Amino acid sequence: MDRELSGVLIIDKPAGVTSHDVVDSVRRILHIRQVGHFGTLDPFATGVLPLSLGKATRFAQFYLKSRKAYDGTMRFGFSTDTYDATGKPTSDPAAVQFDRQSLEEVFRGYTGRIMQTPPPYSAKHVGGTRAYKLARRNLPVQLAPVEIEIYALELLSMEGDNAHFSVECSGGTYVRSLAHEMGQKLGCAAHLMGLRRTSVAEFTDQRAVTLGQLDQAAKENRVETCLVPIEALLPGCPELLVRGRDEKSVRHGHSFQLPQALRPAGSEQSGQAPAASLLKILNPEHRLIAVARHVSGSIYHPDLVLA
Repeated sequence: MDRELSGVLIIDKPAGVTSHDVVDSVRRILHIRQVGHFGTLDPFATGVLPLSLGKATRFAQFYLKSRKAYDGTMRFGFSTDTYDATGKPTSDPAAVQFDRQSLEEVFRGYTGRIMQTPPPYSAKHVGGTRAYKLARRNLPVQLAPVEIEIYALELLSMEGDNAHFSVECSGGTYVRSLAHEMGQKLGCAAHLMGLRRTSVAEFTDQRAVTLGQLDQAAKENRVETCLVPIEALLPGCPELLVRGRDEKSVRHGHSFQLPQALRPAGSEQSGQAPAASLLKILNPEHRLIAVARHVSGSIYHPDLVLA
């Protein structure tokens, strides 16, 4: 394209392709190389895949551990080696002998901070090798449990052996492992039959576009209408407008002191740190020029400076 594109594309990923396949497709459609992502989505899953373009690729550090939301379906009765519907069965079929109340009780036990073991078919490293590569060679995969947080887990409906649910969770959560472990807890094995991601941080499926829609927008020279602009990123961060020498200093990456009027009440007496860990720095034209991180007291340092 004949102009630089910067911002976030919220792609509605189809099933059966990898996140990297989607990145490659966007590069071809837009004829640009600088395309990244804010966290991958399993090939069999669909839904929200935020892709960063241009200068927005530098914002990945702020989003990789973001809160995520999914709608999914667990199938009870047998487990698989991948913990989802793409894998081979690893248990004999078993009759489902629990009711909705029992399942809801198990759901409640998985709410809050819990330790979760990632599935063997995952991108986690085992001695420098990706776990899924070992699993494909039928080699043992020993992964240590990690702490995750389930903010909300709701059973939406039950149909035969299938349970439809929604979940909001921290980054690093494997919904496949949730299904697998719940099957073990209920004594009838289970796997994840389907999964759709509905949001990542502030990016929701309401603003998502398909690759076909993006291709059409590119042909009609209106790709910007599909983008979340850089200035709209990190909506929960307070903004600080700078001008003149202050703007030049920020652009050179120099630390600065938060103006007195913007400091939290009582901080100068009590020594308390400002509430905001990050600040978005804008120039007089209200263009984002930097993201600054709190250092101590009222001091901030520009961690990310946009040219």
